[in-house]
Amino acid sequence: MKKTAYLFSMILCTMALGSCDKFLDMTPTDSVSDKLVWSKPEYAEMAINDLYHIMSYMGQFDLGQSAAGLTEGMTDELKYGSTQLNTHMWFANEIAYAKDGLSASTAAFYLTSWSYFYDRMTSINQSLSNLKEYGASYPEGVATRLEAELRFWRGYVYFELVRRHKNVIIYREDMQSITKNKALSSEEEGWAIVKDDLRFAAQNLPETSDKGRLTCYAAWAMLSRAMLYAEDWEAARDAAKEVMDSGKYSLTAEYSDSYSKTPAQGNTEAILVYEYSKEGVTHNFDDYFCPGGDPGRVMGALGTPTQEMVESYEYAKGGVPDWSAWHSANGTTQTPPYDLLEPRFQATVLYNGADWKGRKIESFVGGNDGYIEWKSKPTVDGKTTTGYFLRKLVCESHDLSAYSRSTQPWVAIRYAEVLLNYAEACLKLSEDEAARNAINEVRTRVNLPKATQSSVALMKILRRERKVELAYEGHQWWDLRRWELSESQLTGYRVHGLRIDPVGVGQWRYTYVDCDGQDRYFPAKLYRIPLPQSELENNSEVSQFEEWR
Repeated sequence: MKKTAYLFSMILCTMALGSCDKFLDMTPTDSVSDKLVWSKPEYAEMAINDLYHIMSYMGQFDLGQSAAGLTEGMTDELKYGSTQLNTHMWFANEIAYAKDGLSASTAAFYLTSWSYFYDRMTSINQSLSNLKEYGASYPEGVATRLEAELRFWRGYVYFELVRRHKNVIIYREDMQSITKNKALSSEEEGWAIVKDDLRFAAQNLPETSDKGRLTCYAAWAMLSRAMLYAEDWEAARDAAKEVMDSGKYSLTAEYSDSYSKTPAQGNTEAILVYEYSKEGVTHNFDDYFCPGGDPGRVMGALGTPTQEMVESYEYAKGGVPDWSAWHSANGTTQTPPYDLLEPRFQATVLYNGADWKGRKIESFVGGNDGYIEWKSKPTVDGKTTTGYFLRKLVCESHDLSAYSRSTQPWVAIRYAEVLLNYAEACLKLSEDEAARNAINEVRTRVNLPKATQSSVALMKILRRERKVELAYEGHQWWDLRRWELSESQLTGYRVHGLRIDPVGVGQWRYTYVDCDGQDRYFPAKLYRIPLPQSELENNSEVSQFEEWR
């Protein structure tokens, strides 16, 4: 799916050209009537196309999930190295260190996207209303399909709202019922509309689409994700099973293909994808996160993987390495076991000596890519504060010196997530064998030994698998919140890295370094993100959540 630029201009031009032989259309060209837009299915499709950009806005290449940058920067997966007050710099650290100093206005600014969501909601509901009024003349099945697309996006938006705030304002397509002042719904009502909308979409969207439009399996997959947050385990399990039983998706042979390629490029795992292009929409992910030695970079290494993330990976043959030898503040010349770690590590993290763009990564002090001590300078200038660089999602074939913008696709939902969603739901339903089989399908792709655990032990394996398999895809911070583990796992810890100093030709000293300088803290009140001040000021029927007053 490519972005449809100048959407309404295209509609206007199409209609103007079609009517110019009858009369000179004097309608102002900056607006178009609802009746005209919804008079034909092809016009209606173009009107709906704009909603697909929700997918890119909520992806890792944009800021819909958090205005601070990647939410991984608020976990032990990623360290943002700059102290400048900006996105992808200090903001994520401000949240991670906030303790009692995190105000409602600050949390809402970074984490809500409230206005964006309700702007989209208004557009969706208006479109549903227009479809009901003008779509009766469409060919059989077309209006139902378009309604299913619209309700998918409404369910998606409500999912993002409810998982943030629990209590939100529910509007439907009855535009006469929309008022400035309206009370919050219960959390149960919020999850009910998410379930209802996504299920309707799943039951009425086609199985395939040659235009990149939504399919029923995208809806089932999204429903499997949403129902984990709702703790509706049966709905999550059954939705995931719809995708699994379809036979239309399978894990890619190469892990790195699963998140970097489109279906047209052979990605058998991609269920919902947003494609970028030089002629349309682009992004800056490569320049933000590439190693400092890449030609043409302007920023680089704004966020880098932590030692804690590296230690989350198993050996390629199974088993967890003992990293205690590298936890010495005095340093060691013993080489870390990077080459022995499983394929997902190799695809996700760039380390000193790793192959990258026809060269070797130099993350040592004074190296081409370089190391910089945390807080020694306000900007990192492409250097790493942790001894590592991000490989996953950064495009190795992209030449920043030739073109500064990036176009790799955003794979919003892929089959591995569906398998892990299914496994978690099954575990909650005490269906351990089914859960184990799904987890092992994910592990087998990277040749790891099959898990044999059950119950609590298997849940621990599942959580590690989600962290490693879905690393840097925007899940971990939200997963910890819904598991209510954030207080324990994101409080009272610091992230670390390895400072690498040359001690001879091809020899290095690895020193364990504190990359925070202070403990991180997750306040319990952050399990519910506060309402923005704008809503409090403009809606007399709502008040701030008690924990944020």
